[in-house]
Amino acid sequence: MRKNNGLHNKMFLFLAISFITTFCTNAQNGFHFEEESQKKQRVSFQLINNLIVIPVTINGQKLSFILDTGVTKTIIFNLSQHDSISLLNTKKITLRGLGDGEPVTAILSKKNKMGVRGLLANNQSIYVILKDFFDVSSKMGTTIHGVIGYNLLRNFVVKINYKTKKIDFYNPDSYTYKKCRKCEVLPIEFYRKKPFVNVAVQLDTVGTKLTRVKMLIDSGGSDAIWLFENSKSEIKTPKRFFNDFLGEGLSGFIFGKRSRIPKLKIGRFQINNSTVSFLDSLSTLNARKFKNRNGSIGGYILKRFTVWLDYPNKQIMLKKNSFFRAGFNYNMSGLDVAYSGKQLIMQENIKSTTGVYNGKLESNNTIFFAPNFIYVFKPTYKVKGVAKNSVGDKAGLKAGDLILEINRKPAYAYKLSDIVGMLQERENKKIRIKIERGGEILSFQFRLEKRI
Repeated sequence: MRKNNGLHNKMFLFLAISFITTFCTNAQNGFHFEEESQKKQRVSFQLINNLIVIPVTINGQKLSFILDTGVTKTIIFNLSQHDSISLLNTKKITLRGLGDGEPVTAILSKKNKMGVRGLLANNQSIYVILKDFFDVSSKMGTTIHGVIGYNLLRNFVVKINYKTKKIDFYNPDSYTYKKCRKCEVLPIEFYRKKPFVNVAVQLDTVGTKLTRVKMLIDSGGSDAIWLFENSKSEIKTPKRFFNDFLGEGLSGFIFGKRSRIPKLKIGRFQINNSTVSFLDSLSTLNARKFKNRNGSIGGYILKRFTVWLDYPNKQIMLKKNSFFRAGFNYNMSGLDVAYSGKQLIMQENIKSTTGVYNGKLESNNTIFFAPNFIYVFKPTYKVKGVAKNSVGDKAGLKAGDLILEINRKPAYAYKLSDIVGMLQERENKKIRIKIERGGEILSFQFRLEKRI
């Protein structure tokens, strides 16, 4: 296995858990409305690093899952001692997915009952990975238990509004599309229950010519675009790029080259200067089993639209939202910052008090402050990795450093998404970081630097 010399940029977190198994399973019926007469169900979600996080119940236990159109099975990869969940009819299996390593051991549990607010499914198979390979919770700053995809989406017309953070599930037999001149409707093709769409990209290697590509619609990938190098003769890495560690799959690390492409065309919609990752053939060996596939479109693209996913009618409809013209940024520090648990922080709690005499206010009453202290749990963050030759690396930061302050504010005053945003805000921005390493307090500073 190759050494990880790159950066796992949180904004490009990719849940590479599309996999094949060593056995076949019985078909499942997917989700249905709790009430037979129901025509619509709305579900709120969190949008974290371009990924959709929804509440899912399994046998009555509420968990947090990523909605991932790139997976066909329901997978749990993070169960702690605090998650008391009953899994039924279990047996050991072997899974393989993206990455350059060996298959992993998991548990298959059958005949489970699942729910997503007003949507129910019985007789569901769930795959539990015995080791949390992805460490997704620390990378997203909140607890994530797993991913869910095809079985939740297959029976509905699903409208995803990235601006309002609402998903509407409609009965396809009664749903009628409203006329929408600003919308684009494209056919989708399914391969192993995963949705693919045909789009076009402009690559530096072929000038202004547009290259037609078949892409997985991948809401479980937070990157913008992945392209499989040499899956077409035109798909080659541009001159300007940098090598990077893109994520972790079931079968090991995923490596590629970060760059940009001049143009992506989805129907009539044109997206300019998008970030892109070119993946090597070793990391994508299993994904390339679908010979016509050229890559993926992830959440960094999808969130620029209101999206109607219509699996029953094999189509997708897109309408631009206010995210559409936003730029494409990436981490310019070289630091992979991750959540590292909570710690007790002592905070001063000051209460104002007015002087009182015999129950009456004194004529010259004064206000004084009575300080007391409370202890509260606050998040901590660490440097999980440092990209070689990045500005963070040159400044002297190392993997394992516990972050105490960023730009003179306590680290616990930030959300993880705030830190990620700061590290991709603008070129030449000064970053001051105070860390703890081996019991020693150290301070560093550097300026963000573009690499592509």
